[in-house]
Amino acid sequence: MVQNIQEVMPHIAFGGDYNPEQWDEKTWLEDAQLMKEAGVNLVSVAIFSWSVLEREEGQFDFSWLDRVLEILHEHGIGVALATATASPPAWLSKKYPEILAVQENGVPYQVGSRQQYSPNSKRFKLAIRRLVEELAERYKHHPALKMWHINNEYGCHLSECYSDESLDAFRQWLKKRYVSIDQLNQKWGTAFWSQRYNHWDEIQFPVNLPTFYNPSQKLDYKRFMDDAIFDLYLLEKEILREKTPEMPVFTNFMYEFKPLNYFKWAKETDLVTWDSYPDPREGRPFRHAMHHDLMRSLKDGAPFYLMEQVTSHVNWRDINLTKKPGEMRLWSYSTVARGGDGIMYFQWRQGRAGAEKFHGAMVPHSNNPKSRTYQEVKQLGNELKKLDALVGAEVKARVAIIFDWENWWAVELEGKPHNQLSYLNQVYAYYKFFYDNNIAVDFVTPMANLKKYSLVLAPMLYMVKTGYRENLERFVDDGGTLLVTFFSGIADAQDHIHLGGYPAPFRKLLGLTVEEFAPMAMEESNSIVANGQHATVTTWADIITLEGAKSLAHFKENWYAGKPAITTNRFGQGTAIYIGTSLEEDYLHHFLKGVTQQLKIDAPLEAPKGVEVVERVKGNKQFLFLLNHLEEPVNLLLNTAKTYQNGLTKEKVKNEITINKKDVVILVTD
Repeated sequence: MVQNIQEVMPHIAFGGDYNPEQWDEKTWLEDAQLMKEAGVNLVSVAIFSWSVLEREEGQFDFSWLDRVLEILHEHGIGVALATATASPPAWLSKKYPEILAVQENGVPYQVGSRQQYSPNSKRFKLAIRRLVEELAERYKHHPALKMWHINNEYGCHLSECYSDESLDAFRQWLKKRYVSIDQLNQKWGTAFWSQRYNHWDEIQFPVNLPTFYNPSQKLDYKRFMDDAIFDLYLLEKEILREKTPEMPVFTNFMYEFKPLNYFKWAKETDLVTWDSYPDPREGRPFRHAMHHDLMRSLKDGAPFYLMEQVTSHVNWRDINLTKKPGEMRLWSYSTVARGGDGIMYFQWRQGRAGAEKFHGAMVPHSNNPKSRTYQEVKQLGNELKKLDALVGAEVKARVAIIFDWENWWAVELEGKPHNQLSYLNQVYAYYKFFYDNNIAVDFVTPMANLKKYSLVLAPMLYMVKTGYRENLERFVDDGGTLLVTFFSGIADAQDHIHLGGYPAPFRKLLGLTVEEFAPMAMEESNSIVANGQHATVTTWADIITLEGAKSLAHFKENWYAGKPAITTNRFGQGTAIYIGTSLEEDYLHHFLKGVTQQLKIDAPLEAPKGVEVVERVKGNKQFLFLLNHLEEPVNLLLNTAKTYQNGLTKEKVKNEITINKKDVVILVTD
């Protein structure tokens, strides 16, 4: 039975990636003392240490790792022990070159960086099995071990492979999926352009073609590669589960990462963890807040760990701006507010050599305990010790946004009416209203149970698989409000068009049909009129014919002037809204404000824009996070019927609270 994460770590996890193989034992002892002073209670160890753990095939050296874990345990620091499989050693690639992934042009990748392996290499799988079995057997009873960190950022640099082994695996994957070649031909629509296959070995990768790819084939290749990388993870997980059945396992996810379907992956993790690196040039990092909410949603609201962030600056952008004083702490508390039970960094000590030597760390090159960076780390780490009662608390949301990875893949394949459509940008556009207005949001799959939500949004739900229509109709029929945007309900799981008029699966639900699309040129715009109010629209216009729905706004210009742009339709006990264009931000926020007010969905506390308000709940206890991203103090009026306690200072608070610039207050009430 796997231990509950809250049992393993009953505190907010605080620490980072630790790479002791880059340092000597004297430094290890110094590190452990500095960690203890900074409130560190968890570090990930051995992430990139394969080459020093297994120096030659089958020749293992664990002596240094034994000593590191001993030192950490003596200082009260737990370990998320990595399986070290993210970067194969040079000897492995030299001895078995077939483990190397191959580019589209047929050229293999080489050693000298990381992640150069093919996920379909049988030899690579044998090598990782041997390493992981040795690690698990040696450390399965070690008192420092808290959880297993499998691999690292799967697919980050290499999410596609075109080797011979991968081609054979792709064909086998297709055989399993379609059973017969006739079924594959039907699902891929190969009657188009004389693409029919008679034998499985006629199928090639969707690369190096003279013109457009078959979208069904391309979509299946993306599914195949996601499955192939996922199988690597499962291989390691199965070994660890056999050797340490009670020990939680995870692998760290990433920001805006398209190739891997994280809803699928999260089902096989005991803890969702992810890596977030907001660019200070973006200002208030609402996109990263959205991904915190997404990560929390992957396991139906379970708290997550932020496994990597940076204290100061990264090393891989064109210009690597440094976080200003207080920003690291403030953004970390935004993570905690949105469901983060762990605040971790890459990395503990700033490296001397290698490609990431200028990447910030908890201990900078100066090695000065009085440095601004270390002092901010120390402040945060010791503050988080006061929040044990928060661990496991949930964020309660009445709003959900449908997010579907395969839909993301399909929307952005070539050959669409508008080939500059961005699925993420549409999701961001709607999410930002809720972020700005401090309304909690969950993310859900199209087949999720939607009963607990009052409002569900489906931005550009282009791909509608079997069951999607029925699930959304059930939600609305039971009294929910559904908002669907343009270019939704168009294709099935194979990217074949749903016939019967766009959006065929949703025509009855929405009470309309879209006769045709009118994409706009990049410099083009139109305007809509709603109750005498005018607003600019761009990108897209659906030419809508009403079939029971009512028009809430119409286009003002162009050949489709007067045609509906926004509609509403009663369906059962609920309402289905359709937005057939891309609205400017001000009007979109105005429109959503009306919808949320009608549904009585609001923030936990009224606050000016720039002040983030998020509530987590655990039993009868509420934790109200007030985060001031502004450059001046703000005063907020509180619920006069409640008495609060400041979670960090333990002072009683009533009626009102002042929050300093770039500061946070956590109010606790029963």
